[in-house]
Amino acid sequence: MTTAVAPLTIRDAETLVPAAHRAAEDAGVTVSVTALDAGGHLLAFRRDDRAVLISGETSTRKAYTALQLNAPTADLVDAVQPGGLFHTLPTALDRPLLFIAGGVPVHRGDRLIGAIGVGGGTPGQDHAFASSAVRALA
Repeated sequence: MTTAVAPLTIRDAETLVPAAHRAAEDAGVTVSVTALDAGGHLLAFRRDDRAVLISGETSTRKAYTALQLNAPTADLVDAVQPGGLFHTLPTALDRPLLFIAGGVPVHRGDRLIGAIGVGGGTPGQDHAFASSAVRALA
């Protein structure tokens, strides 16, 4: 018997994005946050006016990378270095993958249902903010 698992919803995304933004704000960091569903569709996005413009594209790419590889982007940094497992990985996306910490897949049960990406802080900060948001969803 298979258990049905609900996909990431707009309501979920509206929990994830503010949670990541609050975590960043509490740390005094200005970020952009993107939430995607399992199909890679944008469900929610927030860019503070003080954020660097490219942080919005960065947060989206981080979310896509986490979604496509079903792994936190912080875990992939070594894999894309020369000689790493993903160094020459081609992408089927219309965007290149971005392997900088800050993208985290979102699961419900053992099923991948979406991803969140955070851009604007250091890689470690972005990863922490995204991870914090995923924990807030649970």
